[in-house]
Amino acid sequence: MKEFLKGLLKTSLSISLMAAVACTNDSTEIERPDFGKDRSNAALTTFESCNELESQLKTSILNDTAANLRERIPFGQHANNADAAAASSSSSSCSRLHFLQRTAERHGVSPQEHCDRISSTYRELWARWGISQDRFIRTTDPRHLQLVQQFFARVEASGDVVTGRQTGWYCVDCEEFKDDPADAVDPDCPIHRKPLEWRDEQNLFFRLSRYQSAIEELVNRDDFIAPASRRQEVRNFVAQGLRDFSISRVNVSWGLPVPGHDGHTFYVWFDALLGYLSALLDDGGDVDLDRLVETGWPASVHVIGKDILRFHAVFWPAMLMSAGLPLPKQVFGHGFLTREGQKMGKSLGNVLDPEVLLDRCGTDAVRWYLLRDIQFGDDGDFQQQRFVDLINNDLANTIGNLLNRTSSMARKWFEDAVPPGREGAGADHPLAVQAAEAVSTALEGLDRLAFKTASEALLKLAIAANGHLNDTAPWSRMKQPGQESAVAIDLYAVLEAARLVGVLLAPLLPDLSARILEQLGDPQTSEPWEQQLVWGGLTPGTPLPKPSPVMQRLELDEPL
Repeated sequence: MKEFLKGLLKTSLSISLMAAVACTNDSTEIERPDFGKDRSNAALTTFESCNELESQLKTSILNDTAANLRERIPFGQHANNADAAAASSSSSSCSRLHFLQRTAERHGVSPQEHCDRISSTYRELWARWGISQDRFIRTTDPRHLQLVQQFFARVEASGDVVTGRQTGWYCVDCEEFKDDPADAVDPDCPIHRKPLEWRDEQNLFFRLSRYQSAIEELVNRDDFIAPASRRQEVRNFVAQGLRDFSISRVNVSWGLPVPGHDGHTFYVWFDALLGYLSALLDDGGDVDLDRLVETGWPASVHVIGKDILRFHAVFWPAMLMSAGLPLPKQVFGHGFLTREGQKMGKSLGNVLDPEVLLDRCGTDAVRWYLLRDIQFGDDGDFQQQRFVDLINNDLANTIGNLLNRTSSMARKWFEDAVPPGREGAGADHPLAVQAAEAVSTALEGLDRLAFKTASEALLKLAIAANGHLNDTAPWSRMKQPGQESAVAIDLYAVLEAARLVGVLLAPLLPDLSARILEQLGDPQTSEPWEQQLVWGGLTPGTPLPKPSPVMQRLELDEPL
């Protein structure tokens, strides 16, 4: 479970971090990286993206807060009849260029070179942040193309691909039609604040409307969409009636070609979603949809940004139904961040830069703030002073100081080792009781992706341990005759509570967790994580290294 959660949180953190680099990078396009994580036949998969790269996938916590989002239908009108076969040629060649092509041309490079540069930038940044992935999939990967072709063949054989005309106002950056009326005068994209382009072209459509009943049944389940606050939006959208959506674009050279349909390339929201599957099949075996179950499909949870919830909770399940594949068990839509009550954007100069965050604050501080202060799934507001206060109070003072002063006393009075108090600090010890409650609450929270709940539970245990230390005052009792045994029991209990705090931190703040356990002379072991959460795991007599601060206080005199 620990590794599952660490993987989830690493990808969640990467969702948070990717935005800032997009906002500070002059480049404005990236391919769509996907991640697949095999967890006992339950794949954990996420889509990642960034702010100015919203034309691909828009899932970043930080970047998407820079977007002033509104309710929108991500496709235009179409007519499924043979008479509407010819696309209008009135649009200029420039207007038909894919956004990525335009961006690459502006930088004087090929689309492939442009994507390579951006992709490497992200991989380097993730490495610095300790963000890892089992699979890094790019849609230019030949294996991905093979899978897309197989999937499309199944959907087409199901009778779910038809030809129609796509008309409407189109945002090149978003790669989607907007729901502005046809008679709108010079409308702008509400996200990018750029003029929309009128499109009138022949496309291939997926017959989403055929799956109205099945999708209604799916989204009305209480366990499919999380958190609960996201469900009604999708249910309302489905209740309006599902419309077929375009799955191809014409005259766009940068993209995956549609088999049997010359001049068509796949629309991003058809082929990119399939990266979840191609990631799982990127294991050295054959690219074969029939192997998906053995490689980890269906997904346990898709962690995505709330603005792409409809694609994952409506379009994606229908596509899987059409191809005869099992559905993901859950789609989790996380929220957005603002900063000091304002949306983030380059024009405002208030974007959180991951390079600056890393250099000035470190990974533990950022992760703790995002997990401790913002309920995962809700929108949040980054406030620098509160950020500093939480890190200093929670990590440096409450947890770090607890460990330092307790270890120092144990070393001073018990030969630089863990005191011999385990037998006296059994399951009925007050801290043992509180530790059991903290473990139970944290595990339940982690299971629900309620990371704030889990963080608060382990912090409560650290506060209780500090309180017990203050109440028992071992520094005074050691001066009294015959109190050494009682002091040994109390110090053991506090150190054991600190150990459990460190173990509970492992899926949340793995670096801080490792430092805590090392300072207890108890480096991380191969023992299953859940077993490490049993009270009494600290062995009396274990040498305690000389204590050093496990978390430095933050001192931020200037804005991040």
